[in-house]
Amino acid sequence: MSVPVFLFSPQKLTHYGLKVSDHMHYQSTPEDLVNATLRLRQGVLSNTGALVVKTGKFTGRSPQDRFIVKDNITENSINWNDINQPLEEHYFNIIFGHITTYLNEQPELWVRDCYACANADFRLNIRIVNEKPWINLFACNMFLRPTDGELEYFSPHWHIFSAPGLQLPQQACGIRQGNAVVISFKHKMILIAGTAYTGEIKKAVFSVLNYLLPAENKVLGMHCAANIGEKADTALFFGLSGTGKTTLSTSPERKLIGDDEHGWSDEGIFNFEGGCYAKCFELEEEKEPNIYKAIRYGALVENTHFIKGSRQINFFDKSITENTRVSYPLHFIPGGAEPSRGPSPGHIFFLTCDAYGVLPPISKLNHAQAMYHFISGYTAKVAGTETGITEPKVVFSACFGAPFLPLHPAVYTKMLGEKLQKYEADVWLINTGWSGGAYGTGKRIPLRYTRAMINAALQGTLMNVVYSTDKFFGLAVPQSCPDVPYSIINPESAWNDKNAYVQTAKKLAWAFIKNFEQYPDKVPDDIMGGGPVLL
Repeated sequence: MSVPVFLFSPQKLTHYGLKVSDHMHYQSTPEDLVNATLRLRQGVLSNTGALVVKTGKFTGRSPQDRFIVKDNITENSINWNDINQPLEEHYFNIIFGHITTYLNEQPELWVRDCYACANADFRLNIRIVNEKPWINLFACNMFLRPTDGELEYFSPHWHIFSAPGLQLPQQACGIRQGNAVVISFKHKMILIAGTAYTGEIKKAVFSVLNYLLPAENKVLGMHCAANIGEKADTALFFGLSGTGKTTLSTSPERKLIGDDEHGWSDEGIFNFEGGCYAKCFELEEEKEPNIYKAIRYGALVENTHFIKGSRQINFFDKSITENTRVSYPLHFIPGGAEPSRGPSPGHIFFLTCDAYGVLPPISKLNHAQAMYHFISGYTAKVAGTETGITEPKVVFSACFGAPFLPLHPAVYTKMLGEKLQKYEADVWLINTGWSGGAYGTGKRIPLRYTRAMINAALQGTLMNVVYSTDKFFGLAVPQSCPDVPYSIINPESAWNDKNAYVQTAKKLAWAFIKNFEQYPDKVPDDIMGGGPVLL
């Protein structure tokens, strides 16, 4: 059942113009939120008990509609660009007025107190107010959950106001269209209007932490997964969407610390979140049993269809979106690390899905290469189905998370470099993409081989093997690995057309060089030596 509304501080909400009444549900249990969603006909249960909902028009984040308020706090500290778009403070006040008026008109509201950061030294208390019970369930799943004793004295540091049913007047609000995500560091608020895509909530909080923690606490925020072995050996997995970050970090041999957002302090690694937000498309029990089994009562599944005539989710149906998602609390994964923390990592993996098929499936990076590839954040996306488009698309996302970095990427890169030197972690570049040719000609590297290479690195098996140097990227490539054929390890040997390999490798190398042209005056000179080698 929900906790009575009078047990939290209503003055905090009335101060913001919200009406507190018995129609405001505070700290509802997952069961209450599921039942409320069913009662309001906003979702249905699958055959495994998971709550299945549709997020409407938006099935992913809308980066063009995300803003940071430009004021005396942020004016000279934010890295203003197409991602971190400035919004004048008076527009924030207008949008906030629209949202509070709208929320006051709703027959029911849901309020949840939660927090981010598993390390208590950096804990960020959050209060979220929203109009849909299943969005409150998302918050319950994804953020860390205070104990009853902690709730008694809970005081929010930040507020999130979510009004997905509200369309804002764009001209009056200084925005592009009727939806917006607005972050104000002065007011310590996140405003969300016109979108029900739940990922906007978690990534807005992630952006806030990536601003606060480096500046105030010298903590590196990271878009990565993390797990820990029996010997208390932590491993980090950086990667953009589609590179296998969640899949490869979820292993029966190791405990999962978290699948997406972490901090690295002098005390070690800690999860920012209390749950996982995994992609569902093409999910199979045989390949990802832990994620598959987590889709049960209490989990929230977004934008999927059922197999006709059943309540069984069709994970291969992308008619709504390919970005189908499921959120669930971390304890749904067997053997998850509790608390979700670990010592500083011994191994760091940069995951890239190279659709050009020229990067080695595994290579060991020196210090300069680690920093170069971190600030580059490369992966490739397969082209769409439009006529005549057959080549992969190069994607560079600084620090493997550019959309969530309020500060300049050089700040995070410098912090990573300092931590690598201090803790002497081994850094590996892992290609989970294609081999034997580019997309359309070659084949995707089998998951079992990628897992075998990562396991070999973690177990120290690759420390005493022979390495060769990749002639285009300067990478140290192990020439043998248990359970992995040589034709996979050496990318050139897998190509039938050697000239095509050379030309494709040069093309990708030049793309790296071109992308890096934006950084030389902002990063240490030695990073330049970590890039491709073209004579």
